[in-house]
Amino acid sequence: MTIQVVHVHGERITVAAGGVELLSYVYRPDPNPYESRKPYIHPLRTLAGNLVSGYRPNDHRWHKGLQMTASHLSEQNFWGGNSYLGPDQGYRRVPERVGSMRHDGFDALEATGDRFELVEDLTWVENGGGEWASERRGVTVHSVDAASGSWVLDWSIRLTNVRSEALRFGSPTTAGREMAGYTGLQWRGPRDFTGGQVLTPKGPSSDEAVMGTPAAEAPWVGFTAEHDDVDAHSTLLFAHAPENSEAIHPSHWFVRSTPIPTVAFSWAFFEEFELAPGESFAYRYRVVVADGAWDAERAGARLRGLPW
Repeated sequence: MTIQVVHVHGERITVAAGGVELLSYVYRPDPNPYESRKPYIHPLRTLAGNLVSGYRPNDHRWHKGLQMTASHLSEQNFWGGNSYLGPDQGYRRVPERVGSMRHDGFDALEATGDRFELVEDLTWVENGGGEWASERRGVTVHSVDAASGSWVLDWSIRLTNVRSEALRFGSPTTAGREMAGYTGLQWRGPRDFTGGQVLTPKGPSSDEAVMGTPAAEAPWVGFTAEHDDVDAHSTLLFAHAPENSEAIHPSHWFVRSTPIPTVAFSWAFFEEFELAPGESFAYRYRVVVADGAWDAERAGARLRGLPW
């Protein structure tokens, strides 16, 4: 299926197929610095046009579709919103902790019939203006398949420490809050996905059972739910690239179905890790967006049929 791309310079890139806007990659600065200004994807839609991302929900205004985050980074917050300061203080509004990710430019924007790829350069900036990390980001749309009712989004990150001291990556769990290891690439679902069904390669599961599971044990998880307004279900699959097993730090899944629908590829769930000055790390992820209520067998077959 042919992909169409519209670029509103300085604002967003929209990718469509079959007359449906599949996603918008928004890279203009957000108006509210407390929400951690950074690029994000929203809306995110299935081939049937059904919305599968949430934007600024009233419970977490800083949740915006699909976005790269770092909830705890050397005492700065690149997630947005309140910061977790430990068991004694809990969550506090600390604006001076909230950093941002600055869009510096696109190194590549390529659309070739059935595939679209962007390569973006960004800088992670702490709240005081210091430049802490440079990022090379890749976002690719491909494998738009009407027969299966699905399409694929790949997201890659290569992050380099440009400080003179180590960067320490953590999460609320590394700061003392049990089973709250959110950080890294995060998806927020729409409100009607609350209470959706979680899938793993072993079959149906629950958010409690999957929360904190090592990626080595579950290389992918799925999330399926029924929409409001339209008589339809949608399914998203979240998968690690094979080379992530050799990355700087083991990943774990952060999954919630209630009270909010969200999945994160957490790179520092239970333990902190450090990135030395001048050093880099890389991860690569896949998101399959599908119409229908898929089961684990169908999900696994589709993922196996998609080469990396």
